[in-house]
Amino acid sequence: MNRSAADRRPTTRPHALVLALLLALGGTLGPVASSGPARATAGPGEGRGERPVSPEAAGAAAAPVTEVVLDGASAGRTYDGIGAASGGGGNSRLLYDYPEPQRSEILDYLFKPGYGASLQILKVEVGGDTNSTDGAEPSAEHTPDDTGYDRGYEWWLMEQARARNPAIGLYALAWGAPGWIGGGRFWSSDMIDYYLRWIRHARDDHGLTIDYLGGWNERGFDRAWYRELHAALAAEGLPTRVVGADDGWDVADAMAEDPAFADAVDVIGAHYPCGWLSDQTSCPSTPAAVAGGKPLWASENGSHDLQDGASLVRATNRDYIDGRMTAYINWPVVAAAYQGLPYDTVGLLLANQPWSGAYTVGRALWATAHTTRFTRPGWRYLDSACGYLGGDRTAGSYVTLRSPDSAHWTTVVETTTASTARTLSVRPRGGLSTTAVQVWASDLNAPDAGRWMIRQADPAPGGGAFSLTLRPGYAYTLTNESAEARGTAVGPAGHGLALPYADDFEDYAPGREARYLADMQGSFETAPCTAGRGGICVRQATPRTPILWQQDSTPFALLGDGDWTDYTVRVDAMLPQAGAVELLGRAGPQGRPQGNQAGYRLRIADTGAWSILRTTDQGVVSTLAAGRAAAPGTSGWHRIGLTLRGPQITATLDDAVIGGATDTAYGSGRAGLGTDGYHPAQFDNLSVAGA
Repeated sequence: MNRSAADRRPTTRPHALVLALLLALGGTLGPVASSGPARATAGPGEGRGERPVSPEAAGAAAAPVTEVVLDGASAGRTYDGIGAASGGGGNSRLLYDYPEPQRSEILDYLFKPGYGASLQILKVEVGGDTNSTDGAEPSAEHTPDDTGYDRGYEWWLMEQARARNPAIGLYALAWGAPGWIGGGRFWSSDMIDYYLRWIRHARDDHGLTIDYLGGWNERGFDRAWYRELHAALAAEGLPTRVVGADDGWDVADAMAEDPAFADAVDVIGAHYPCGWLSDQTSCPSTPAAVAGGKPLWASENGSHDLQDGASLVRATNRDYIDGRMTAYINWPVVAAAYQGLPYDTVGLLLANQPWSGAYTVGRALWATAHTTRFTRPGWRYLDSACGYLGGDRTAGSYVTLRSPDSAHWTTVVETTTASTARTLSVRPRGGLSTTAVQVWASDLNAPDAGRWMIRQADPAPGGGAFSLTLRPGYAYTLTNESAEARGTAVGPAGHGLALPYADDFEDYAPGREARYLADMQGSFETAPCTAGRGGICVRQATPRTPILWQQDSTPFALLGDGDWTDYTVRVDAMLPQAGAVELLGRAGPQGRPQGNQAGYRLRIADTGAWSILRTTDQGVVSTLAAGRAAAPGTSGWHRIGLTLRGPQITATLDDAVIGGATDTAYGSGRAGLGTDGYHPAQFDNLSVAGA
């Protein structure tokens, strides 16, 4: 995600509503023979040792009937998959630092087929050293000469996803880019060459084939650039397909009038076709998009809380019914960013306490699984068995897909906006298998995970036909694709990060992010210490202003527990050139852009000028105290400290007090490191101790 207030613009045109109406009315219901199909009443817990819900309680007696024929010969588009995005940005950062076995459990929930979300596409950010919503992800090329194709955590995450599901599609996209690219111009040949090197290193260094590549996230498109990109991929013999343009549907209009541009785009990817942060009840594309014949994707959607499974299942169904979209990418894959960042509970699973191993599986994950556990990319939608229950959008929706050989089929139904129960009567025909059917259901209003993705009593088909009662507020999967029991791992209870905490950075290879240290702007990575010091330090590695995705700020990174109250944070720091270093304390909520970071900062310059600042999540900066100490100079190591004890704030340089202030605005928050600009300051021996 990621739209700022200025970006919350419609991504559809008025005529898209006409298209949606035509698609909704066009032959979505077929007659069912009156041969008395068997009936099952569906509610989580039935048939698996839990108390079944009676037909009377479900309102079965008065339930209206929707009859659906699953015709294997029906026309329909090819299903490309449901996936999620890591990046845009920093939302997977803390997952890497999780202990085992919890880290593997989380990865299984996301990627292991049949276990949890069973994601079929993983979209990752090509890091650009710049904040792209909840953090900055490091570039593989800070400069043409400072390269590292194992920086960050996206390579690792792709490897983990492929290890669990070798068939998962990988999709790459940049939100920003290092500032040297094109002299600061994204739509340049430099950016194409950068992308190609990134793809080659993914293949050669990590054994990863990148299946899809976008342009610039939510920043429109340049037709000539896309033509050049497509030609360059072909010339390199790379199989990567181009997605255009990870923004609105206007790219389809441009493709309709420019055949060369159309030839350069393999997939049309639009963001938030159901509306950004909407209830996801209407998900149109446009006539130009449908008529163009390209696969249509919701290449970013979501931005909802991990417990909002209802919005997600509505969108995955209605994207196809309303707009003929064949892939859905949820933003983001996991909420593994610090609490207090702008979208800290958005994703399929919450994992923001690596020190405790705690995590929470959300309803959104199981809403995803209602499709992904029982389908495969390459299956085909059956248009005649996709639509709205009784032709009523408020009653719920259903989509049906079949395998290429018609041996397997799956129907996904959601009743998340329904107010009454309804009977669904189903009959497979047209070459579809009439083997035994499984029914899985989730009560998406229930807070109890024991009510999500529960196998129901199997219907007893009569000649392949069956019926069941659908309850309001549910997601259902009806399928003859056999599935084993879902994942059941549970994370431990959460707890705070105990003090004292310290890191001397000696346990890392160069080019890594230190444990729990999350970049907000710039890139703070491990590197050999300089200026007469051996071992490993942390260096601010971004040398110039990046090509930004949202507004700029000074580089900084956050670390620790938002519930820390009274403590002293200390670090050894070295400035190789004129500038200032910063310590952050009681850092709390962050607005947008990232410079709107609530908390306190101690800033010390090479000249000895120092200040204690209070900043707010609205971007207001107040100087609480300022002065001048002995000049640290450049190329020398110095120990700086910031103590927060009740309302008292104290600054030290080389263990001597240089100033202080009194303020009551913030009582708790995490620590952090920063610089006043894009220069290569180094840090060592970070510690946080109770005060």
